[in-house]
Amino acid sequence: MLQNKKKPLRQGMMALMALVLVAGLSVGCGKKKDEEAAPAPAPAGTEAPAASTGNPSDVLVTYKDGGKVTREEFDKFVGINLFFNKQYEQFKSDPAFQQDMMKQLVTFKVLASRADEKAKTDAAAQTKTQMEQIKAFLGAQEGGLEGQLKTANVTEKELEDFVTRSITAIVSEENKVSEADLKTAYDGNLKTDAAAYTTATVSHILVGLKDTATQKDRTDEEALKRAQEVKGKLDAGGDFAALAKEYSDDPGSKDAGGKYENAEVSQWVPEFKQAAVDLPLNKISDPVKTDYGYHVMKVESRATKTFEDVKPQLKSQAAEAKVYEFVEKELPTLIETNNLPKPEEQPATQAPATEAPKTDAPATEAPKTEGTK
Repeated sequence: MLQNKKKPLRQGMMALMALVLVAGLSVGCGKKKDEEAAPAPAPAGTEAPAASTGNPSDVLVTYKDGGKVTREEFDKFVGINLFFNKQYEQFKSDPAFQQDMMKQLVTFKVLASRADEKAKTDAAAQTKTQMEQIKAFLGAQEGGLEGQLKTANVTEKELEDFVTRSITAIVSEENKVSEADLKTAYDGNLKTDAAAYTTATVSHILVGLKDTATQKDRTDEEALKRAQEVKGKLDAGGDFAALAKEYSDDPGSKDAGGKYENAEVSQWVPEFKQAAVDLPLNKISDPVKTDYGYHVMKVESRATKTFEDVKPQLKSQAAEAKVYEFVEKELPTLIETNNLPKPEEQPATQAPATEAPKTDAPATEAPKTEGTK
């Protein structure tokens, strides 16, 4: 809830980048099993999906300088992707999906092959960290590491090669971004939005246009009246956390006393964001209206991330842009033959947009794992 809608990621690569799914998995490490956000592995006995029937040695794609992708290599790559992204399982036979997966595979093969020694060294260190996190995560699942890999029809070496290639490609692109370019991006983002790097600790009580306890709708007037009642109790010295648990319709924060700690305000809906930026510290606000209802807020702290704070994020964003530029401009000129089914050859199921899912909390950037940025 309160999430500012993000634009869908650029079309053409279903899973965006392999590094993203590796990082997404690592975020879940250390959580209890019933709290895991990562999709469950495929049922026992499920094999990596094939692009089409044929021999594992069949060459599906060739590209300049003697590059090629066999059916076995492609099936393994898709299988690892689906192991960590079960939501794409339904599209595994879709020619459009297969073409996107092939683009991703060839992109990372080519970019990793171009990496210099520094990039390879940096990537090796990051791969070690990633593999430790992945193995810890899988080891905590039913069947342990060995059982999970067996279910996915993946060896530990194949998984490590997958991670190594992905990280090497990204690190290679990151190393091409200059300090001056990063500073220009930082200053430009602040010029566009002065709160681009503002973080705040905010407590709020949402009186929604739907009562989450009864699932009944409220009129705007009813929600405002209830919010004003909450403000009155807070002004009279009421305990914010206790009142949040009693009144708030935001399940993402009510049990935490309505608090969001050091959150990035730029990802909140505009009205909530603006209030988080403008309200005096430690004062109870008048009800703030958003599409979700009325919020009674208290901003406890605000800070602005420095250039040094966000430099890894900026470098990652710049590398992502370079990868997309490669996919859109250079990759088509490298492909010599492509024997995968073409999307127009059969009706393709519409794949879901890769827009970040809505949550029940003001959106904050997903935690980054060390080294992946």
